[in-house]
Amino acid sequence: MESLSLHAKDSALRFQVHLKPRSARSRVLGVRAGLLDVAVQAPPVDGRANAELVRLLSRALGLPRRAITIVSGQTGRQKWVNVEGISADELLGRLTR
Repeated sequence: MESLSLHAKDSALRFQVHLKPRSARSRVLGVRAGLLDVAVQAPPVDGRANAELVRLLSRALGLPRRAITIVSGQTGRQKWVNVEGISADELLGRLTR
């Protein structure tokens, strides 16, 4: 797996996501060019794709949804995501399982 570009911001980790809505199934695809590639089944309508992204990352990382926040890119495919309550090593380990 290519290396995910992580940034420490206050007590959270921040990284970029490239989101692919309307996919056959929701899943983490891997890392490409330092961004986390994620596919979600939900369409990009009324924030449904963003909500599915938060649910998927919550399950993948074993964290509550409130620990994951989309801080920018709500209407685009590239988003900045903050994750609280996890170390960089744990985050990378859980995403590559």
